[in-house]
Amino acid sequence: MSTTDLVAASIVAPHGRQYSSFSKAAKAAHPAPSIFSARDHRAHLLRRATFGASPADVKSLAKLGVNKWLAKQLKPETLADPQGDAAWRAFPLAGASAATITRSIPRYSWEAMFQTSQAALARQMFSSRQLYEVVVDIFANHLHVAIPGEQWNTSPDYLRTVIRAHAFGRYSDMLVAAMRHPAMLTYLGNDQSRKAAVNENLGRELLELHTVGVTAGYTEADVKASAAILSGRTWNWQTGQYVFDASQHVTGRVRVMGFTHSNAVAAQGHAVGDAYLHYLAMHPATARMIARIIATRFVSDTPSADLVNRLARVYLAHGSDIRQVVKAVFRSSDFWASVGTRMRRPLEDAVGAVRAIGISCGPHMAAAVANIYWYLDSSGQTPFGWNPPNGYPDVADAWLGAGSMIQRWNLHRVLVYGWWSGLGYRDPATLVKRVPGMTASAWARAAAKRLLHTTPSTRHLSAVLVGAGLRASAPAPTSSWECGKVASLLLDSAYFQLR
Repeated sequence: MSTTDLVAASIVAPHGRQYSSFSKAAKAAHPAPSIFSARDHRAHLLRRATFGASPADVKSLAKLGVNKWLAKQLKPETLADPQGDAAWRAFPLAGASAATITRSIPRYSWEAMFQTSQAALARQMFSSRQLYEVVVDIFANHLHVAIPGEQWNTSPDYLRTVIRAHAFGRYSDMLVAAMRHPAMLTYLGNDQSRKAAVNENLGRELLELHTVGVTAGYTEADVKASAAILSGRTWNWQTGQYVFDASQHVTGRVRVMGFTHSNAVAAQGHAVGDAYLHYLAMHPATARMIARIIATRFVSDTPSADLVNRLARVYLAHGSDIRQVVKAVFRSSDFWASVGTRMRRPLEDAVGAVRAIGISCGPHMAAAVANIYWYLDSSGQTPFGWNPPNGYPDVADAWLGAGSMIQRWNLHRVLVYGWWSGLGYRDPATLVKRVPGMTASAWARAAAKRLLHTTPSTRHLSAVLVGAGLRASAPAPTSSWECGKVASLLLDSAYFQLR
């Protein structure tokens, strides 16, 4: 399929409704025609609730069924994650505190930031807590702090104590934690804000990006008041700890989007700020914002207003509980009807390929993951690497282009053939079990089912065989080289590029 086909796949999913269980929602859905089987609910779920379905994911879902599998993924704290834990431990400074980083590496070194990004990439590749890692990625982009960046010794802790700690908690708690964290305060300049010269950056982005959004109707006066409320929030660069400096807090009555406060005492400015953040977190416009980004990730580039409103109601009814909103997505027929409506971004393509092939942690994993990280850097997407404060775009139009697709295809071959040492690669000739009399066509069909969790059309399978230089009726390939050609072309196809 062409890039035009990929764009066409990103359509508004049909309107649906909420159901009492995941399986009931799946049964009620009526997907629009796509290249995927409309009734293969398990394959659709694995394409969306993971970065890519590993053989273990397929086996686990087949054993548990949709309801129990999702219930476990929604409680990641109950899931053992030895591979994910090992992947994270390969990077000693990943998520480290500012104090640990400061005493471990030269001042202003980016080493801890790179280790944190690469550890996050490794966890996406190898963690069994896939749904949790997907939600971490959503909110790392929403409350975005760029890594690498000026926050050399504070951004690793930000990822761990703000994003990862609250990914399945209350958004209000995540927001408050973010607006107290040195990494966010530095990234958006609030540590440079002074009573006599208030920096409006954080106050503006809080409204525009983090809570109510540009369509909520706030004014320039609201922005100024927002910045005044947040004044005094800074940090001690020697200890790396958050500090509220009352001497730099602007006092006087404030009003923002219905929030009002006398704000008369500078020493109470921190409490005023927290009250303001909790108010914004529970604003109906914020509920719609959070509902929309979750619906976009799991359902469609352009989720319906009806779905967004349903999810927003769940958000408000459960006090901004992110886990409940994610659960509600999978209890909507909208999700199950959205087959073939999302496209993988470069990072999701790379991680998905690692998982689909069945690559495992290896003896020199840190070096291998670093190679993939730097390749993704040249492709335009690493974990947390977007420089502006709005996070990576999550729509197909932002990621289409001939150069971008060639980058993906090249990486598929690296991973299929195991050209970068350090991971536990598998011989592509062993992807599927041969049976007596198996033809090249039958082997390719079995490999497609193994890698893509679907069966491509006869025409598309024929194109793969031609591209690999194989005749459909010839005996099944046995060489790693020929089998790798088939596997690479399957990963290149729209069957893998679409989620």
